[in-house]
Amino acid sequence: MDTLYSFLIEPLSHDFMQRALIISTMIGVVCSVFSCFLVLKGWSLMGDAVSHAVLPGIAIAYVVGIPMAIGAFAAGLLCAIGTGYLKNNSRVKEDAVMGILFSGMFALGLILLTKIETDVHLLHILFGNVLGISTRDMVEAGTIATIVTVIMVVKRRDLMLYCFDPAHAAVLGLPVKLLHFGLLTLLALTIVSALKAAGIILVVAMLIAPGAIGFLVTRSFDRMMMVAVGVSVFSCLAGTIISFHIDAATAPLIVVIQSLFFLGALVWSTTRRPTVKANA
Repeated sequence: MDTLYSFLIEPLSHDFMQRALIISTMIGVVCSVFSCFLVLKGWSLMGDAVSHAVLPGIAIAYVVGIPMAIGAFAAGLLCAIGTGYLKNNSRVKEDAVMGILFSGMFALGLILLTKIETDVHLLHILFGNVLGISTRDMVEAGTIATIVTVIMVVKRRDLMLYCFDPAHAAVLGLPVKLLHFGLLTLLALTIVSALKAAGIILVVAMLIAPGAIGFLVTRSFDRMMMVAVGVSVFSCLAGTIISFHIDAATAPLIVVIQSLFFLGALVWSTTRRPTVKANA
């Protein structure tokens, strides 16, 4: 028991670990809540596209001298809106448009970052640096994550109906276009909030796995959201603490733990096969 107590408490004696645990909890909550809508809407590839597309925005923001979060948000939103425009005005299907657009923007970002003299480490952008989060980064990401989480929880029924059946939502008088672009905006903000902690590549897994786990093991949307948040927060805290003791990369370890939860949920669901009901 003493060994377990020391295992859990020892990291709290370090300031950087306190910040890491706080920020990992915050992004765990916001990513898990949003993942429920991504899974229902079938926008997993959209999350992948937007997360990769923020890279040139980060590079341009560094050159201009504005906060990188602003550049990342602008680039991510541009990718999301551009995908919708190209889908509606060309014969190319949406998945192909997203693949071309996000890979092109990601490649452009890599070129810019290799040509710009910057103290921003590329690996930290790609894979995150939870243990290197400053107090300013924590406050910035926490503020964005809190705002996005509150909006999604308050408007969850409208967003849920839109994700299930946009046509039915329009018949009921809901502003479908506003919900569509609002969801894209929230997606970009969610990615920005998790960028420094999880990185461009790993944030995709954190935006998909929790919602998929909740979808497999529950029958209602509200319970799906609670399961997703619980699994995500536990994975973030456990991954951060374990990475401290074994000297491993934190964000990848968090994703590995979430993947193990998903495999367990998948095995469990083979006998139960629950489905999510719209009337949560």
